[in-house]
Amino acid sequence: MFAGITPNRKQRRSPHRVTVLAFDGVVLGDLATPVEIFQRARDARGQPCYEVSVCSPDSEVITEHLSLKVLWRLSKMRHADTLMIPGIDNLERPIPPQVIRSLKAALKRGVRIASVCTGAFVLAAAGVLDGLRATTHWQAARELARRYPAIEVDPEVLYVDNGQVLTSAGAAAGLDLCLHMVRCDLGSKIAATTARAAVMPLERSGGQAQFITHEDPEEAESMGPLLQWIEQNLEEPLSLSLVAHHAAMSMRTLSRRFSEQVGQSPAQWIARARIRRAQQLLETTALPIEQVAERAGFRSASVLREHFGIIVGTPPLAYRNAFRSPEIDREQMKKYNNLRTANDSKRAVPCSAHTQA
Repeated sequence: MFAGITPNRKQRRSPHRVTVLAFDGVVLGDLATPVEIFQRARDARGQPCYEVSVCSPDSEVITEHLSLKVLWRLSKMRHADTLMIPGIDNLERPIPPQVIRSLKAALKRGVRIASVCTGAFVLAAAGVLDGLRATTHWQAARELARRYPAIEVDPEVLYVDNGQVLTSAGAAAGLDLCLHMVRCDLGSKIAATTARAAVMPLERSGGQAQFITHEDPEEAESMGPLLQWIEQNLEEPLSLSLVAHHAAMSMRTLSRRFSEQVGQSPAQWIARARIRRAQQLLETTALPIEQVAERAGFRSASVLREHFGIIVGTPPLAYRNAFRSPEIDREQMKKYNNLRTANDSKRAVPCSAHTQA
C-alpha cells in the first residue's frame, strides 16, 4: 500500500514527483486541477513539496475546445511517484494502447495512481480498478459499473482512497481528492495552507449524493405508475403491505419485482423519494426542519436528520445553506425586517406619554 511521503530529517528530500497524463479528449478542468493543487503545496521554508509535470502519448493533445503542446512523453511516467489521470470527454473514445501499457507497468511498480472524474474509465480499461471500490461522476457511475463488473462503484462519495489507487467524483471533487493526498503526504498544516491558497475548504461535508439530480419515474416502465403513486403519497405511512395492496400484489411478489426493476427494495426507494422531497423543500422554502420532515413523510425531524445524513451525507441545514434559492433568502429577510419594524412600533413610547409623565 502506498504510504505517501516519508519525512527525512537528516537531509532535504527531493520533491515528490507528480505526473499528470494528458490525451486526446482530456477534460481541461480535470487536467488543471492536480497541476493547480500540487504546485501550490509549500513546506515551512516556502519550497515546493511536489515536482509537477504533464506527459502525453504525442506532442500535441486535441481537446474539445483547443489543442495543447505537451513537453513530456509517456516515458516521464516511469519516474513518477504519483500519476494523475484526468477525465475523458467521451466514454466511447478508445484509450491509446501505449497508455494502457504504461498504467499497468506503473501499477506493478507501486506508483500511486489517482483519477479525476471519468478518468476512472481510463484506469478501468487498464485493469487498475479490478477488485477495488471506486467512484466517478454520478452521471457516469452506472455505466462504469455496467462495463466493469469487477469494480465496486460507489456513486455517492467525493473520492475513494484504496491506498495505492484513488478515484474521485466529477469536477470539483478532484480538488477534494488532491487536497486529501496532500494531507496524507505532508500533514494537515501544509494541506490547510494549500487549500487556502486555492481558495478551497480543506474538507467539504457530504458526498456527491447531494448533487445528484433525480428524474421522475418513467411511465413506460411497469413499475412507473406505482412509483408515481408513491411520490404523490409520501406524507402517508407507506408500509409494505399498503404499497403491495395498492399494486394488487403480495408483499413477496412486490419486493421481488421492485428489486428486479428498480434495483432497490420498496423501503429503500421510499426513503430516497422522501429525501428528494425534503431536498426540494429545503431548496425552495423557508419551512422549519420539523415541517419539512412532516411534508416529506418522516415521523420527526430527528428521523429526517438520520436518513438525510445516511443518504445525502450532510445535515439538512447544511444542505439548505448550500443550495437554497436566493429568492428564499430575500423573502426571509423581508419577513424579518417587517417583523422587526412591527416590534419596534410596539416598543415605542408616544411623546404624549413622556409629556404627561
